[in-house]
Amino acid sequence: MDKKLSILNAALPLFVSNGFHGTSTSRIAQEAGVSNGTLFHYFKTKDDLVVALYNHVKDQLTAHLTTYLDPLASISVQFRVLFVESINWALQQPQAMFYIQQFHFSPHLSQVSADVIDDQTRTHRTLIERGLVECVLKPLPESLIFTLISGQVFGTYQYVTDLPADEQQSAISQSCELLWGMLTR
Repeated sequence: MDKKLSILNAALPLFVSNGFHGTSTSRIAQEAGVSNGTLFHYFKTKDDLVVALYNHVKDQLTAHLTTYLDPLASISVQFRVLFVESINWALQQPQAMFYIQQFHFSPHLSQVSADVIDDQTRTHRTLIERGLVECVLKPLPESLIFTLISGQVFGTYQYVTDLPADEQQSAISQSCELLWGMLTR
């Protein structure tokens, strides 16, 4: 597993810098300190590596969010924690965040199974469903609410990366409050 993780860790900055097509598997193997054969032992194709890296990054994000989330907290508190900590994670992991964005706008997204996407979005979807059932959120389609939240996370992240570090948390909080106000009754 150390070799597999080395390959994933080597692939991330290369894909971010050079794109999917501009990064050769031989370069990834070289950076990971493994042979091409070893790379293809873990990932049958380059596309498999691209998707596996995406899933790995999303798992890291989910693990980060889980450490901050109190399932007994109110919807309002959980919403704010998920929003703020998603952006804080992205600020700590800018290459990973860029990779998520890069992946979302690529044809590779269609290679992620519906079950995997359900797992990756379960925490957010569960909170949205709860907010709709408890009439905290406006009666909008769940997919629209999820899309609005995701778009705001990406947009706020882009915005705060241009701010001085001491102004970022305030801007994140303001954006969170604006979104919460838009989505709630």
